[in-house]
Amino acid sequence: MTIQASNLDEARLVDGKELHAAVVNENEARVAAGITMALGAIAFAYANFDKLFWPIRTVSAFFFVDFLVRVVAGLERSPTGLVARLLTRRQAPQWVSAKPKRFAWSLGLAMALAMAVITNSGIHGPLPRTICLICLALMWLEAVLGLCLGCELYGFMVRRRWRATDAAYEVCPNGACAVDAVVRNDRTT
Repeated sequence: MTIQASNLDEARLVDGKELHAAVVNENEARVAAGITMALGAIAFAYANFDKLFWPIRTVSAFFFVDFLVRVVAGLERSPTGLVARLLTRRQAPQWVSAKPKRFAWSLGLAMALAMAVITNSGIHGPLPRTICLICLALMWLEAVLGLCLGCELYGFMVRRRWRATDAAYEVCPNGACAVDAVVRNDRTT
């Protein structure tokens, strides 16, 4: 995949094709996932091993705000997105469709809200630990392996026609939203 873009104001090209839908820089998304994973792992360690719960309360509330900003205004305006942009400024952008990423971030938002409510209500034990470990695993998959399970789920739902295809569904990491062939085959039969 050849990616060309010298700045955000120019056309975004992938394999010579201009993207018309909203896009996200995959490099920034992976770095943002790594930042949230590191913060979450530290907070989890304090809660799990030292029984010190204020870090996980604070981090879960921060994650809620961060994911809310990602979903509503985009990664480039979220706190972790700003840091990720700074850290990846020397890398060529890898553009992917924003719609599957927003869907994945919506799932992260729901889990962050659940963790913020649970931990700030004073609930400790298996429930918040399980949610936290699931979140950490998902963030690790995104940051380290580049596997966005929310994007994969989004692609699955589009292939099953549980979600409509649209112009915002052009390029996804690792081909997670490759529905073009499926939709074309259905139209020809």
